[in-house]
Amino acid sequence: LKERPTDSEARSLAESVDYDALIKVSAALRDKGHGDLMSYSPKVFVPLTVLCRDVCHYCTFARSPREVMRAYLSIDEVCEIAESGKQAGCYEALFTLGDKPEQRYRVAREELKRLGCSSTVEYLLQASRTVFEQVGLLPHINAGILSIDQMAALREVSASQGIMLESTSERLCQKGGPHFGSPDKQPAVRLSNIEQAGMLAIPFTTGILIGIGESRAERIDSLLKIREINERYGHIQELIIQPFRAKPDTLMAEFPEPDTLDLLWTISVARILFGPDMNLQAPPNLSPGVEETLIQAGINDWGGVSPVTLDHVNPEAPWPRIAELRAKTYQSGKTL
Repeated sequence: LKERPTDSEARSLAESVDYDALIKVSAALRDKGHGDLMSYSPKVFVPLTVLCRDVCHYCTFARSPREVMRAYLSIDEVCEIAESGKQAGCYEALFTLGDKPEQRYRVAREELKRLGCSSTVEYLLQASRTVFEQVGLLPHINAGILSIDQMAALREVSASQGIMLESTSERLCQKGGPHFGSPDKQPAVRLSNIEQAGMLAIPFTTGILIGIGESRAERIDSLLKIREINERYGHIQELIIQPFRAKPDTLMAEFPEPDTLDLLWTISVARILFGPDMNLQAPPNLSPGVEETLIQAGINDWGGVSPVTLDHVNPEAPWPRIAELRAKTYQSGKTL
């Protein structure tokens, strides 16, 4: 493959089931861009607030006020998490939080007022700055939909930012879909946020969530939209292919998960669409036991892995130990 496929050529891949051929091309492209190196980021996960105004049908990260003691972690608690990560050799503090909880919950508004902040983002600015200046970890901000002014302010206290596109499928936002009732999951809104990051030259992580009811053609459309924005701004530092994992006590608890072959197909197509240089990730804790297969399909990065904190978005999926991940990477002919 000498050139990246055009949009029409990319869309034709939706019908391709020649998995071996796709994986072979994808792996060759990855090797051209990254050689034998696989990367990861030792991190801590800081869930600044688990309150959220959205109601995604597969999510267990978001809680209601009656399920939590306080709406927000205190700055001391944030620093304690960050310090534990620093002692364990971490460099990154991943701030993940619910989207605009103060617009839905009075308790969030009241707690922000006590904290002397007018919004969740203002408190996030304070927490990120404190972690960077007092602990020395590099904040990565995953705070949902932000205004361009908010993104610019957060750029001053973070190394990078991110938001998963998840999908461009409008169907998923309609009644009965997983994003119904979640205004921040509207594709146009998320695409606008990714573009705003490009305008501000913010190093940015995004990706797609597969297996929530979208078609393969819609996955390709999502990837092409990301590619189009990145071709204009060049700010996408990493692309994540994340498989849906069903969780108890959610509306999608019985929804079938994508199988490994479907994940491999999507990884391979993403690599072919984006070429050799893009950093392509599949979270290792969501596909335990098939790490070597994921490498074969064309990823070059494991993303953030924490030795001290849970994946609070997927708490049922423990992170692999770094030594174990290093060994499996080595068995695939790569170096972590």
